[in-house]
Amino acid sequence: MPEATGIVGEFLSLREEADADLLAMQCGDFYEFFAEDAELVAEELDLKVSQKSSHGSSYPMAGVPVDDLTPYLKALVERGYRVAVADQYDTDDGGHAREVVRVVTPGTLLETSDADAQYLAAVVAGEGYGLAFADVTTGRFLVADAEDRGEALTELYRFSPVETLPGPEVRTDDDLLSELDGTLTLHETEAFAPKRAAHAVGEQFGRETVDRLDVSREAIAAAGAVLAYVEETGAGVLASMTRIGAHHGDDHVTLDATTQRNLELTETMHGESEGSLFSTIDHTETSAGGRLLKEWLCRPRRSPALLEERLACVEGLSTAAMAREELRDRLGEAYDLERLASRATHGSADARDLVAVQETLAVLPAVADVVSSTPDLADSPLTDRLEEPDREAAGALCRELEEAIAEDPPSTVTQGELLRRGYDPDLDEVIERHEAVQAWFDGLADREKRRHGLSHVTVDRNTTDGYYVQVGKSAADGVPEEYDEIKTLKNSKRFTTDELEEKERELLGLEEQRGELEYDLFAELRDRVGERAELLQDVGRTLAEVDVLAGLATHAAENRWIRPDLHAGEGLSIQAGRHPVVEGTTEFVPNDVALDDDRRFLIVTGPNMSGKSTYMRQVACIVLLAQIGSFVPAREAEIGLVDGIFTRVGALDELAGGRSTFMVEMSELSNILHSATEDSLVILDEVGRGTATYDGISIAWAATEYLHNEVGAKTLFATHYHELTGLADHLPRVGNVHVAAEEREGEVTFLRTIREGPTDRSYGIHVADLAGVPGPVVSRSREVLDRLRDEKAIEARGGGDDEPVQTVFDVGSGSFRGPANADGGERPAESRSSPESSDGGESTEGLDPDAKRVLEDLEGIDVAETAPIELLSKVSEWQRTLEDR
Repeated sequence: MPEATGIVGEFLSLREEADADLLAMQCGDFYEFFAEDAELVAEELDLKVSQKSSHGSSYPMAGVPVDDLTPYLKALVERGYRVAVADQYDTDDGGHAREVVRVVTPGTLLETSDADAQYLAAVVAGEGYGLAFADVTTGRFLVADAEDRGEALTELYRFSPVETLPGPEVRTDDDLLSELDGTLTLHETEAFAPKRAAHAVGEQFGRETVDRLDVSREAIAAAGAVLAYVEETGAGVLASMTRIGAHHGDDHVTLDATTQRNLELTETMHGESEGSLFSTIDHTETSAGGRLLKEWLCRPRRSPALLEERLACVEGLSTAAMAREELRDRLGEAYDLERLASRATHGSADARDLVAVQETLAVLPAVADVVSSTPDLADSPLTDRLEEPDREAAGALCRELEEAIAEDPPSTVTQGELLRRGYDPDLDEVIERHEAVQAWFDGLADREKRRHGLSHVTVDRNTTDGYYVQVGKSAADGVPEEYDEIKTLKNSKRFTTDELEEKERELLGLEEQRGELEYDLFAELRDRVGERAELLQDVGRTLAEVDVLAGLATHAAENRWIRPDLHAGEGLSIQAGRHPVVEGTTEFVPNDVALDDDRRFLIVTGPNMSGKSTYMRQVACIVLLAQIGSFVPAREAEIGLVDGIFTRVGALDELAGGRSTFMVEMSELSNILHSATEDSLVILDEVGRGTATYDGISIAWAATEYLHNEVGAKTLFATHYHELTGLADHLPRVGNVHVAAEEREGEVTFLRTIREGPTDRSYGIHVADLAGVPGPVVSRSREVLDRLRDEKAIEARGGGDDEPVQTVFDVGSGSFRGPANADGGERPAESRSSPESSDGGESTEGLDPDAKRVLEDLEGIDVAETAPIELLSKVSEWQRTLEDR
C-alpha cells in the first residue's frame, strides 16, 4: 500500500511516535481516529466508520466533536486504553499542524465521574519497598515504606490504585504483580533513578519538606517516578500537587488485605458495595466526604488525641439534631473542591466549574456560622477545625468569582457570555458596541416594513448566506433597488444590501473581539484560581471532614450507638455489642466480650450457623469503628487501642495461583503469627479444617500456644475442635465461651447468645437438616454419629446385593481400622491379613523416593521441640513434595 500523505499521513506519523494504544487527532471541529484505531474505537464506542482517501488508498475514519471528546476519552481509558491526544495549531504559513499534548491513562484521567479516589501508584524494591500514591483529580500525594512484599501489598490494597508503575526490580516480581488490580504501566527506568527522583521531588515540594518526611530512598524514587510520569503524560496537574505526606505505619492501625476483605469494609465478599460497612454508615452529602470516610475505614488511627477530638465532634453533632441537619443541608450545596482545583491548574475548568468553586467557598462561612451559633458545637473541636483554612483568603476569592462569572454561563469557554458586566471596562465597551449592532439587526425587519411598505419581512442568519432579509414572494416585486437577491426559495426570496453586509462585518468583528477578550480574561481568572489550589484543597478537606463527622453522628443518633471509652491499656470490654451491618437486616441478639491482662485469648465454640463468625467480626468492627473516631453499636464499650487487626475467616481456593484452600488458610495464619503484636487484635475463624483431623488439631493447638505465649495479642478463636477447650485449664490467659443452643424434643434452637464455658455439641447434623439435605442422609448421619461416639462398628452399606461390611472408623486418623467382630468390636490384628512387616513397623516397600523421604522426615522430627512456624513450614514443604510427584 502506498505511503499515506496529508491528514492520514500526519496521523500515522504521530501515532507511531506516541507511547499510547490510540491517538485522537484534532481536525478542525472534530477529533479523528484513522486506520486500525478507527475500527477499534468504533467497535468500543459504537461510532460510525467512514472512509478517508489518501494517496490512492482508503483508510477507515471515525470521529467525535471537539466538545464531546471527554466522555469518549473517559470510556476508552476506563476500558484500559492509553489514549494520546493531538491538538491542532496554526502554522506560520496560515496552515494547520498537530502535536501530541497529553497521553491519558487510568491514573492521569481528570475527567472522571467516579467519586472514589483515582490513585496512580509507583512501587520500588530495594532494602525494603517504597511506595508513592498520587490522585491527579485532587492533587493528593503520599509516600510510604514497607518492610516486605506483604506490607507493600497491604498498602497497595488499601489505596487500590487504578494504575501502578512498577520499579525496575519489581517488574520481575510475579508474586507481587499478580496480586494487583488496575493497569500496570512500565515507565522509563531512568525515572526511578534515586538522584533524578530526589531532584524531582525536591523541585516539586521543596528540599526541606522532603528531608522532613523521614522515608526511605525507595519511597523517594517511587515519588519521583510518579511526578515524571504525570509530567510526561501531559496531565498538567503538577501545580495542584502542593503537598507531600508520609504514611507511617506507627500512625495507623495495620489492616492487611485479608482483613479488609474479611471485614467487608468497602465491599462485600461478592464484590458489591451494598452490604459493606462503608455503605451502612455512609451518610455523607458530598463526594469528597465519601472518599474521606473510605480512607478513614481503611486507615484507622492510633492517636488517642486525634480520636478523642473526632469523638467529641460526633458527640456534639449527635445531640444537636437541628444544627446537624442544617449543616448537612449546607454541605449538600458543596462541590468537590479538590477536583475542581486540579481542573483549574490543568486549564480544563470551564466557567461553570468556577461557579461551583465560588458556591462551595461560600459554604464554609455558612457552616462555621451554624457551628458557632450552636452551644453543643461551639465548644467542640469542630470550631478549631473550621478555623484551619485561611477563611479571609477564601472569602476574597469567593467574592472575586461572584463578581466575575456570569450567573448562568455556557458550558464552553469560547462563545462568550462568561463574565459579568462591570468586571472589565474594556470588555464592557466591546459588549456595548456589540449589543448596539445586534440591536440594529433586531430592529431591521420592522424598519424595512415601515420604510418600504413591505409585508412578510424577516431578518435571519445562517452559515451559508450570512445575514439576509427574507421577503415573501407576493411582496418580493416591491423591494427597493438596493436590495440584492441572493437566493430564491419556494415561497420567498432572500436579499442583502451594502449596509447589511457592512453591519455584518462589524458584528462579526465585535463577536470575535469579544470572544477573544472574554476568553483571555477568563483564562487569567482561571489561572489565579489554579494558583490558589492549596487553599481550595484546605477548604475542600475541611468540608469533607465536617461531612464525615456529621454523617457518623447521624448514624449514631438513628441507631442508638454510643461513644466508646478509649484507653491505652490492654483491656477490651464491650457490653451488648452488635454487628454494625447485620443489626440493620435482622433482629439482632447483642453480646458481650471481656478481655484483660488476665484473659487475653477466648476460644469460641458452638454449633454451625449459630453466629460465632458474626460475633467475632462484630468485635473487630467495633474496635475499628472506635479507631476511626466513630460511635459504636453497644450499650457500653471500653476499648484499649490496638496497633493492628488481623483476621482469618474462611478461605477460598486460589486455583489459578496454584494454591488450595488449605494453603490459603496456612498462608493467612502464617502472616498473622509473623505480624501480630501484643497490642494487636486477632480473629481466627477455624484453623486446620482443610486437612486431616489430627493434623488440623495439632496446627490449631500449636498456633494457640504460640499466640498465647509468644505474641500475646488479644485473640478470639472460633473452632470446632473441642479438644482445644481444654487449653483453658493449662494456659493462664485462655478462656472459653460458646454460642448457646437449646434442644427440646429433638428440635434445636440457636439462641445466638454468648455464654461462658465450652459447648458440648456441634449440632452439625441439625444444620444439614436445616439446609435441606435429604431425610435419609440426615437419619443415616445420626446413626453413624452415635456409633462413632461409642467406637462401635459401622456398616459400610453398598449399592449391590453383597452383605454390608462392618468396620471400625478411627476418627483421629481418618481411616478404617478393619473388619469388626460380631459384637461390633474390632477384630484382632492377627486374624486379619496384615501389611505389617515382621518387626512390627509399617513396610515402605512400593513407595516412591519422595514419599519415603517425607516419612523419614516425619519420624525424625520432634514436635514438642519444634517451633510452630517451623512446623508449618515443614508441613507446607511436605505437601509440595507429595503434590509434585
